[in-house]
Amino acid sequence: MNNKIIIKVSEKLVQSGMVPVFYHEDLATCKNIIKACYDGGLRVFEYTNRGDKASVNFPLLKQYINDHCPGMILGIGSIINKEQTEHFISLGADFIVSPILEEEIAETCNKRNMYWIPGCATLSEIARAEKLGADIIKIFPGNVLGPGFVKAVKGPMSWLKLMPTGGVSPEEGNLKAWFNSGVVCVGMGSKLLTNEAISNTKVLTVNVSETLKIINKIKKKK
Repeated sequence: MNNKIIIKVSEKLVQSGMVPVFYHEDLATCKNIIKACYDGGLRVFEYTNRGDKASVNFPLLKQYINDHCPGMILGIGSIINKEQTEHFISLGADFIVSPILEEEIAETCNKRNMYWIPGCATLSEIARAEKLGADIIKIFPGNVLGPGFVKAVKGPMSWLKLMPTGGVSPEEGNLKAWFNSGVVCVGMGSKLLTNEAISNTKVLTVNVSETLKIINKIKKKK
């Protein structure tokens, strides 16, 4: 994979410390959520391939970000095979996220100079993902594995860059447990993007800003 691409995406993920994970079929809603996250300080967003409108909305959201959210990168999540990978690369994805470790995704992304984040649930999967060229590895499902799993994995493999998704909330105690276990960033879905936040994006902007402050405070104390 192109080193410049690795550095660009990896830096965005680590600097942000948090990746919002979201799908909605309504394009206007998606734009509002992305802008609210951007206004709150985020520069990375994961739109998930979890509905029929994902392929239609994604390139339009990419264009919206280019026009209204300079410096933000947009990835596609919930990718499970080579065909989906190739499709969303053609639609302009900045990075690919998968809930599983699928070698065809790794091979496709490496050939196309596309940053990819595989989902892993065992130490063997993590080791295989690293061998295939993964930079940041998604720990999934985070709510099942927990911070203790990350801490145990980081014992023999302290250099790993891990990102849990699932079981992550904006509460300081939860974030402290994850970051103190050794993660470099977290994926956050419904705990951040609540129904209230979706219907009132001013609330979301405040929540994002406050969550980023908490994450930065935790990082400084490490």
